[in-house]
Amino acid sequence: MDNDTSTPDSTESVAPKRTSRRAKTDQVVTPEAAPSSESAATPTQSASDSPSGDDAKTSRGAKTTRSRKAASDDSSSSNAASAGADGQADDASAGSGDGADDSASEKKSSGRSGSRPARGKRPSNKNQESEESGDTADSDSDDSRGESSDDSNDSDSSQRGRGRGRGRDRRRGRGNGGDDVDPEISDDDVLIPIGGILDVLDNYAFVRTTGYLPGPTDIYVSLGQVKKYNLRKGDAVIGSIRQPREGEMQGRQKYNALVSVDTINAQSLDDAHKRPDFASLTAIQPTKRLSVAGGSDIKSMGLVDLFAPLAMGQRGIIVAPPKSGKSTMVQRLAEAIAANHPDVHLMVVLVDENPETVTELQRSVKGEVIASTFDRPADDHTTIAELAIERAKRLVELGHDVVVIFDSVTRLARAYQLTGTQSRGSQQADAAWLYPTKRLVGAGRQVEGGGSLTVLGTLLADTGQAIDDQVAHEISQLATVELVLSSEASRARLFPAIDVVRSGTSRDEALMGHSDATVMDEFRRHALHADQVEVLSHLMAIAEKTPAAEDIVEKLRTSPVEFRQGA
Repeated sequence: MDNDTSTPDSTESVAPKRTSRRAKTDQVVTPEAAPSSESAATPTQSASDSPSGDDAKTSRGAKTTRSRKAASDDSSSSNAASAGADGQADDASAGSGDGADDSASEKKSSGRSGSRPARGKRPSNKNQESEESGDTADSDSDDSRGESSDDSNDSDSSQRGRGRGRGRDRRRGRGNGGDDVDPEISDDDVLIPIGGILDVLDNYAFVRTTGYLPGPTDIYVSLGQVKKYNLRKGDAVIGSIRQPREGEMQGRQKYNALVSVDTINAQSLDDAHKRPDFASLTAIQPTKRLSVAGGSDIKSMGLVDLFAPLAMGQRGIIVAPPKSGKSTMVQRLAEAIAANHPDVHLMVVLVDENPETVTELQRSVKGEVIASTFDRPADDHTTIAELAIERAKRLVELGHDVVVIFDSVTRLARAYQLTGTQSRGSQQADAAWLYPTKRLVGAGRQVEGGGSLTVLGTLLADTGQAIDDQVAHEISQLATVELVLSSEASRARLFPAIDVVRSGTSRDEALMGHSDATVMDEFRRHALHADQVEVLSHLMAIAEKTPAAEDIVEKLRTSPVEFRQGA
């Protein structure tokens, strides 16, 4: 070993004593590493280039420092290195011989070759296995920390997602009006009684306290309350609201909320739950007469009972050309029904009407007059019509007889056209616009077991508008009674200005008897080609003497020649 220090293969020349220590250390730490260290060493120096004296000591000190640093790095990076191995590594690094230099060179060479372990360094002593196991443990620890971090992130993301979901649920609940039931009240709260007609919308409901149109004093009703009390659109609700406490700010809340329900359609809550649904009621043929004769100051109203007899549960239309006395006919019919049938619930719905006519009917008709004048938007026209017919259905469910008169159905269809989607350049009525109107008129029926809904509506004719003609065509197919007015008779100041030939009722023999129906059919055949003003004048002359419908029929039966000549 002493002679090897001066060979050209050695990296530097050192004293024999230090060489002996280095050799001993190499044999203890890595006896198998000496050949590989020589092969992996830096390029050799000649004997003349070998350092000596102070230069050699300086070189040995610098290399010793580098060796200690490398050993320290390797030791700190290994979780499985033992204290004894650390001591041996310190002894090895204390020497400044070829083994330490070769080890450092081998580390650099292995780093450059790219065949590094997970920690980026290749161990050169017998701590390699323990360092690799330590690196594996560190890697597993890092992986576990990464997985833990990922799990934590996933958990955080999941929690954030659930938080956002809960926020959306809360917002969705607010958007849908919520399913809240009665708000909580305390003993100190003051309850104020309220009443009105319930209007159920998509996500909430309101009790209309000032009529059938929305108003500032309407009461908010949650969908939870609607379900709890089995409320339906058109119900007459009596309940309570809570008076705001002193100093309480309502904020953006515009309407008071319903806190309790006392009665529904003048029934207890238990009875209201037991009522049938209108759609499940069985419709039958109308058989109960709805007479209008003698119920008005105009004696000739009995002619309507002859040529277009009415019955409870019918769907009737009044075809009115311009200047034919439509408004007057509506008023006289309403007055006669209210007078002759006080037990009938009468509702007159005026759509797109002038305010003067509304005032006149409100003062003369003994019943509900629900109006939306021509200065109101189309939405108001459709709102009152739908809520009125729903109100009528709720009464029929309780066994009442209801009569609803729409003036006019044509204007109602126009309102639905304005609120619906209109095709460009199209002047024809679309099925989507006509369906709501047909649904409202088609609600009329006689119910098996009691109760009836009679729907009468006016149709504008000869207006020159294609949409009006199509509305009249579609609605007339639903009607079981048709009362046609005459502009010529109205200009002659004859009332009721009816066209006795074109007016009629399906299955009129079931209402007036087969014998009387035969007499009226015979009269129509003789008056078919006669002047209608002259025919109506003769009939009104008879009605002035004998206003009862039975007396008029008997006169036509016993004196046919006179009427035939007049016809």
